[in-house]
This record gives sequence, C-alpha cells and structure tokens, in this order.
Amino acid sequence: MKAISARALWVAACCLAVAPAAAQPAIGPDEGRPQILWQEARTMVGRSAMVAGKVINVRRLGRITFINFDDQRPRRFEAVIFEDNLANFPKPPEEMYNGQIINIRGRVSLFQDRPQIVITSPQQIEILDALPTSSTRPRPERQVKPGELVIGAYNILNLFDEHDDPYRDDEGTPPKPREQMEKVAETIESINADVLGLVEVENRDYLERFVDVFLPHMGYEHVVLFEGNDGRGIDVALLSRIPVGPVRSHRHLRFPSPTGDTLRFSRDVLAVTLEPPGGKPFEAWVVHLKSKSGGQEFTEPVRLAEAAETSRLADVQLAADPERRLSVMGDLNDTPESATIETIIGGGPTALWSVHADMGGVVVATYNTGEHKSMIDFILCTPAMRERYVPGTFRVPQDSIETTGSDHNRVVATFRMD
Repeated sequence: MKAISARALWVAACCLAVAPAAAQPAIGPDEGRPQILWQEARTMVGRSAMVAGKVINVRRLGRITFINFDDQRPRRFEAVIFEDNLANFPKPPEEMYNGQIINIRGRVSLFQDRPQIVITSPQQIEILDALPTSSTRPRPERQVKPGELVIGAYNILNLFDEHDDPYRDDEGTPPKPREQMEKVAETIESINADVLGLVEVENRDYLERFVDVFLPHMGYEHVVLFEGNDGRGIDVALLSRIPVGPVRSHRHLRFPSPTGDTLRFSRDVLAVTLEPPGGKPFEAWVVHLKSKSGGQEFTEPVRLAEAAETSRLADVQLAADPERRLSVMGDLNDTPESATIETIIGGGPTALWSVHADMGGVVVATYNTGEHKSMIDFILCTPAMRERYVPGTFRVPQDSIETTGSDHNRVVATFRMD
C-alpha cells in the first residue's frame, strides 16, 4: 500500500475546505407531488406521485419481489423490486413491509396494462401509522374560452435545476432561484395563454415539476419538450390546455449556411399539432435562433441559415396545404428590420406575417435588460392563421427581471377558434 504524504493530506483537506456547498433545491423533493391511494394509481400513469396503501403481502417470484395491496387477479396496482436492488434494503422487504401502511414515492408506469411503481431503494418508502388523505392534482380552473384562443411566447431565463447533467455544459448556469421561479409563474398566470411556447428550459421533468408546484390550477395538462442541440442544455418547450396531437422535432436536420458550412439548429424547431375538440387542428412551432453572443460576424450566418431553414420548412407545409394554420413563435434573437426576420418571414403567397405589425410600426422591447433592450421575440403566422387573429390583441407588457424573473418580456395574441 502506498504511503500518503503529509502534503497530499494537506491538499486534500484544502480541497474539502473550499468545495462549494451543495445547491439547495428550489423545489422540495415531494412538493407538488399528488398524494393518492393505490386504487387511484391508474389516474397517474406517466407521472410521479406519492401512492399509499396497506400491504396485504410481499411475495418473491423468480427475480422480482412484489409488494401487493389487493388480492384481485390481475392486481390493480403493484410495487416492484428487482433482484438487483434487493441489496439496497437492510432486511428482506417481506420483513420490513408486510402488513404495514406505506407511502411510496415514484413514477407510476404500466406493465401489461397494470399500474406499478418500480422501487430501487428503501428511501422511496415511508411507513405510516394511518392512511393519508388523497389529494389528487387539482382540477384545472382555467378553461379555453369558447371562440377564442390565446397564444403566447416567453423566454423564461434558465429554468435549470440543481443537478449537474454530465452530458451538458451546465456547470456555469446556476439553478434558477425560487424567487425568480415564483415571479415567472405569476407572469405566466397573467398571460393566461391556452398555448404557451417557452424558451430556455433545461429538461421536461423539471418543467413538469415547475407546473405542478407553481401552476397547478392553470390547466396545463400537456407539457412538450425534446432535448435539443444546445451545449448548455437550454431547450424549447410548450405548455397547452388544448389536446396535443403529433409532435415533430427538427434537431437532427442538416442544412447549409451562407458560408458553405453544414449546420444543425442551435436548439430545435419544436412543431406541435394542437387538436381543439370540435375545431380544426393547428400547429405551434417553438423556436430559439442562435444568439448574438460571440459577435455579429460569427453568429449572423448561423442565425440566417436557421431562419432560412425554418422558412423552408413552413413553405413545405403550405405547399401541401395552403390553408394550414401555423404559428412560429419564440426568441428569434434579432430585430424586426433585420435580415434574420426578413428571411424567416419569406415572401410571396406563403410569406409569414408578424403579429407585431398590428402595432402599426411601434417597436417595443422584449429583451428588457441592459443596453441591448430590443424586440427579438415574435409570433409569426401563416396566411390562414393570420385570418384568425383578433385585431388589437397583440400584447408585449413592459417589465424587468426584477419584477418577472426573466430578462425577456412575453408576447401574447388572441385568435378566433372554429
């Protein structure tokens, strides 16, 4: 065995002394999670919840241990422990939990049409004295107003959690403080959009947690996000009260830049089909073009290429169906008179229309911080979608990061429904 020098011990002690404290989570581990009884587990498939019940038996079949709450066949709910995880338990699960009232934390999934939670650690299970009261997710209070549809776009500034993603360069981005998250949530409430495109979200799970904790009453039953191409991990996303149909990502597309390079979208073009009950489907595309960080000389060719490819994608859709209702929304990172915006709008009968034009040329800031205040967030529409726009409804409330928790102002417009 190698001897450890005094200097090595001193260096190790210094490293421990200066190591940063672990970031405190802005959202508690159980905050916002529905508390349900095991009989209600099917209503939570695909979501994380606290599931409680009295264990009637614990049985091992082959390599799997089942914690059972009823004696029906097939069972209406099971907790499952695979053999590889049994070593994590200090005693056999049948000794620990048989006959006990327990509360299990985990994601409810389906196996052969039966709800279940997979348990990997005893930390997921709490033994209780009595069954808790079920507190299922609150019924959405906000409903789509008949005849109208409110669409918004909002860069919410680095909705990051406290965990390091080893596959992204997120170490330099601190978790979003709870105070900012609360302000962003208040701002989203004020928007009251039926469909809301979001920019700068780290991942889908954390966005769902954000909705569950801060916006449970807003009716956003649909949370859409694909991991994009951004090295830091900021993605585009969409919240909707309206049922979601097919969703397409364009993160793998390759296209040329003006300098002859082959590029991919810096993030993605997230194309979401919305299917209003009784109405004609429409699409919302959420985009976040290349920023100007690094200088205009190096970033503009990328941004122009992304704008041209987005315009081409829209033209393809309109060539197949000239009456397609489609909105392109998000942070385009350039101003109304720029070549970027002219490129993404395009020309001719398939040209997109910026809802900002309804303001009669008045330009208001959507980036609200520092010396670069400018309008860089937009809602663009195909001709058929433009026909549905309700004149005078485009809004860009002027705020600041201190009041809203974001360095961008939201853009909002209302459209007529079938």
